[in-house]
Formats: sequence, C-alpha cells, structure tokens
Amino acid sequence: MLSLTGTLLIVGAAVNLANYLRITARIDSTIDILYRNGGDFPAAGQPGQPDPSEGFQIREETAYETRYCIIRIDPDARILSLDLDHIAALDRGDIFDMTARLAASGRSAGYEDCYRYRFFEEESGSTLVILDCFLQLEAFYAVLRLTVLIFFCCLLIAFFPLLLLSGRVIRPFAVSQERQKRFITDASHELRTPLGIILANTGVSELIHGADEWSESTKNQVTRMNYLITELIELARTDEACFAGPPEIFSASALAAEAARDLATLAQTQGKPFSCQIDPDLFVRGYREPIRRLFSVLMENAVKYCDPGGSVTVALRKKRRQLLFTVSNPCRDLDPKTLPQLFDRFYRADGSRARESGGFGIGLSIARSTAERHRGRVFASAQNGAVTFTAILPLCTPPRSFFASPPGSSVPPGPSAPPGE
Repeated sequence: MLSLTGTLLIVGAAVNLANYLRITARIDSTIDILYRNGGDFPAAGQPGQPDPSEGFQIREETAYETRYCIIRIDPDARILSLDLDHIAALDRGDIFDMTARLAASGRSAGYEDCYRYRFFEEESGSTLVILDCFLQLEAFYAVLRLTVLIFFCCLLIAFFPLLLLSGRVIRPFAVSQERQKRFITDASHELRTPLGIILANTGVSELIHGADEWSESTKNQVTRMNYLITELIELARTDEACFAGPPEIFSASALAAEAARDLATLAQTQGKPFSCQIDPDLFVRGYREPIRRLFSVLMENAVKYCDPGGSVTVALRKKRRQLLFTVSNPCRDLDPKTLPQLFDRFYRADGSRARESGGFGIGLSIARSTAERHRGRVFASAQNGAVTFTAILPLCTPPRSFFASPPGSSVPPGPSAPPGE
C-alpha cells in the first residue's frame, strides 16, 4: 500500500505539474503576443501570429474572450498611460494599487490573485501587461480536484482486495514459520529427558565401575548438549517475542555495569585486561532480561574470542537520541568479509576456537533479535586487527518521579565500575 500510494502521488503530482506549466506557458504566450502587437491581437494572416507548435492559436473570438490591460510605467514606477478597454473587473484605483504592489515586489512575472502579470523593460521605462486567468486557473483546480478524488478512489479500490486476500497469501508462510519455532521449542524440551537419563546412567556406572575417560567424555558431551538446548529455547523465545508483561523504563547504565562486573572476573582469570566506561543515567524502554542478555552476549563473545593477552573494552554512551553500547577486542584471525555472517544462526568464523570455548553460534543471533525487538540494531566492524560489536537502542527519558522516589523504593542503582577497570 505504501508503494502504491507513492506511485499514485508521483503520477498525480506529475500530471498536475505538467498541466500547470502548460497553462502558464500558454498564458505567457498570450501576454507576449499582446506586448509585441501593441495591446491587440493580430488578425488572421498578419504577422505576429503564434507558432502552431506552441499549442495556441488566435481565432476571431480570441480578442473578445481575453480580458487584459496594458500599463506603461516610467523608471520611477509612475503610470504614464493606461488601457482599460479590455477589462471590466478592475477600475483605475485597482490598477494603481496593483501596479504599486507589483513594482515594489521586484518580480518580473507571476500571479496576483487570478491575474497573471509580466513586466517588459524598455529604455523609457517598462510596460506591464495584466491578464485575467480566472477560467484557466479554474480549469487547473478542477483537474487537481479530480486527481485527488481519483487518488483516494484508487487507494480504496486497492486496499480492500489486499485486506481480504493478503491474509490468505501470507498464512502458509506464517504457519510454516510458527511450526518451525514450535518444533525447536518442543524438540528442545523432549531432548532434556534422554539427556538426563544418560547423565544419570553415567553417574551410576561411575559409582559401580569407577570414573574413566569415557564417562568423563560422556558427561562433557551431555553438558554441551544441555547448553545447546538452553540456547535453542532462548532463541525460540526471542523469535516469538515472548516478553512477559508490558515494557518498562529501566536504567541501561545499571544493567550494563552489572553485566560487566560478572564478565570482568572471567576476563581476569584468562589474563585479558577488561576496561569499562559507562555513562550514568541512560534509560531505555523495553524488557530488562532480554537487554541484560544482549549486553552479556556481546561481552561474553568478546572475552571468548579475544586474542591471548589482548584487552576487552566496553563502552556505553549517548549519541543524540540513541544509546550506543560497544565492545571491542583484538581478533587478528577474523576475516572482515565474514562480519555480516557472524549474526547468522550456528555460524562460527573459527570452528576450532568455537569448540574450545564451547560456543554454538547462537548468542549473536539472539542479540540481533533482541535489538530488533526493541527498535534497535546490532552490527560488527573490524579495523587494525580488532573487532567491534555495536548495539544501538533508542533512548528513553524517565519521568521525574523515577529520580524522586522515597527511601526504600525500587529505583535501579547507578552504574559502578566493574573489578579491574
């Protein structure tokens, strides 16, 4: 409907603009003929006839159909002569007032009410030709009104069939997508039962026969599978927009600082410096847990895939009416051409490193879905061997009562620096 509306607007505007230019060009041709012929129309066969290609011809009735007046003005804008024989709607007082206004405007041609005027400069002053264009302008406005009526009729005619038929066209795709999401959720839940049995049997086997490398490998794989199932369920919930309750206003600064404190310890244990710069009092409107998950995924991803000895830099700041959350880390083995694919499900740029770190390629997909649900976006960029993930979310101004809550109220705490900043 937006495409159709835009197309009709362009067509309607083009038709009316072309009609306006055609009418104005014909009026100007008439004014030019009157000036060249001293205020009269030339008779048939006499010089001064317009070119037929201009779409304007002079007939015997043209002189009686056209209402105009000719005014000659000196260099000081004083009227030297006035010809009112061919106009009845304007008297001498009207002509004097109009001439003074038009001369003061400084324009050489234009419209004044329903009159078209034009100044012709001469050595001894100038000549002003005023032409009554009431009928021509009425014809233009009639076409304009008809175009607007046709525009709305076409929209209504197109809208109701689309409203009735679009549901039938889209329904198979919607049903297929819904079944796919439901399959992920149902299969994930069904897989937990056999995995729990495998883990329990392995534990019993270790109690009877003792632990060995095979039982340890089985438990590790069960743990990985449980983690993958959790990620799949989280991904399905994100796609289905299963956010409980209405959206709320909360401090993104406090949420980012809390997530940073949790990840700073992990980074320090791996010998990776972790620095964090979070601007205070930045608020968003949405769902707290998905946004916390977004911050955690980006920081956890940076810690996992940061080069050994490299540092992770986290920043949360305001840019105009948006919130910018950036996470940077060195990753020299990453091909910049693969950056757009990092947000695809189950994609991993380096499979061996992903297996070592326990990743499945789902976290960034969840982060992108969460940002889109909150009318934001997430993207990655690479420069000088470092990769930067940026999340952009719309800022929200909290009510004054948010800052003026009495003691003991549930006002989110301000952000604090994580350990190792």
